[in-house]
Amino acid sequence: MTLPHANSPVYAAGATLEDASAAMILIHGRGATAEDILSLSVQLNFPTMAYLAPQAEGYTWYPNRFIVPVEANEPYLSAALAKVDGLVKHVEARGIPLEKIFIGGFSQGACLASEYVIRNPRAYGGLLAFSGGYIGAMGISREPVGDLSGMPAFLGCSDVDPHIPLQRVQETTALLNAMGADVTERIYPRMEHTIIDDEIELARKLIEKRL
Repeated sequence: MTLPHANSPVYAAGATLEDASAAMILIHGRGATAEDILSLSVQLNFPTMAYLAPQAEGYTWYPNRFIVPVEANEPYLSAALAKVDGLVKHVEARGIPLEKIFIGGFSQGACLASEYVIRNPRAYGGLLAFSGGYIGAMGISREPVGDLSGMPAFLGCSDVDPHIPLQRVQETTALLNAMGADVTERIYPRMEHTIIDDEIELARKLIEKRL
């Protein structure tokens, strides 16, 4: 049986992998498209960056909320994580080192990006989580496993986001810090479920410093 997302396309923007000095994997949110999230490539504006965005089958990476038990989102969640992992390995195979590979996303995509990094802790270029947090039921503590070796991470979210509980953003920051990441967290009062200019600027600074 073919896993969900296995045959879904991957879209690209920016430099080609052959010409790029760094790469960013961008993961779209529920009901959105790879083309939507690729628009961040224009705002971030790194000419030597290759941007890759996978498309979720049915426009959603997993069916239920990210704060339900993990089992409720299988097999879609594991398949989505495998899609991201395949892209990371593809970029590495093209000669771009792990410390120049950034992983980011918005909303459901930010949750998937965070979960991937936490489950596969390595010294990536950085994590950009716009309105998201790690995946799993609320009220269950999660122990740090592995070392992120100072990897920079940016987490930005509203304090009243209807989809992303503030508690989970803060728990994700704490877990990433405990795993050795260098986390910048920004909570924006009454911000809508979106990405704002301040988040883009902070993300740009993170990338510039890493490059």
